[in-house]
Amino acid sequence: MTYYIGAHVSAAGGVQNAVKNAEGIGANAFALFTKNNRRWEGPPLKKADIESYKRFLEVYKFNAKHVLPHASYLINPGHHETEALEKSRHALLDEFQRCEQLGIELINFHPGSHLNKMPVNDCLALIAESINIVLDHTKGVTAVIENTAGQGTNLGFDFEHIARIIEDVTDKSRVGVCIDTCHAFAAGYELRTEEGCDNTFAEFDKVVGFDYLRAMHLNDSKGAFDSRVDRHHSLGKGEIGETPFRYIMQDERFQDMPLILETIEPEIWKEEIAWLRSLEK
Repeated sequence: MTYYIGAHVSAAGGVQNAVKNAEGIGANAFALFTKNNRRWEGPPLKKADIESYKRFLEVYKFNAKHVLPHASYLINPGHHETEALEKSRHALLDEFQRCEQLGIELINFHPGSHLNKMPVNDCLALIAESINIVLDHTKGVTAVIENTAGQGTNLGFDFEHIARIIEDVTDKSRVGVCIDTCHAFAAGYELRTEEGCDNTFAEFDKVVGFDYLRAMHLNDSKGAFDSRVDRHHSLGKGEIGETPFRYIMQDERFQDMPLILETIEPEIWKEEIAWLRSLEK
């Protein structure tokens, strides 16, 4: 077993270019957008690009299970309005179907927002219903729920929110979690000390279950502890510091899953990845 570290790299010019961009920074995992993340619709994937993507995975020796695409930020699977909900569900299904075409096993997305229009538990139930619908119409792709910083009316900042969503997902073999360190810290989960890390991950295990952890986003935070502010920073340069990244890289529970940088200086991703590797036991 080893650690699989990468970054959210560009797929400009075709999804196959994400593989080359990941290889270029010394990664053995990566994240990407399979379409423009700021638009509802995207052109279908080209057959040639799909074939090139799969070929590049083989050439550069990436495993499909260490690829973590991120769905569009526009999607709200818990929207209170029927038309907007259906639009989000359609867009989420499209994201899953793109993963099916590419042979990608995971897709990461933010759970949704109640927009002050419905009770939290009703919104969480609606999110789970959206996941069930998408899973029913796809196969081989796992829904990976990302914890949030809790900005505005975003749900998923509390591990209890994620647990409630998973409880209502019918096929639990195809649902998982991605913990973003910046988001967790901003939501009030302590990561600045080893004891804090112990307590935070013990809480996750108790409330959600470590078996559901499928990926990590490794980011420092510009926002203060429990600030509910989602502003990423480079590793060790923000309010969190180096401790959780050392902790993760020396804990076997985080092996064999994509550990993805979404830090703010792409020009130093290669150095950040090398630093993380230097921390491995």
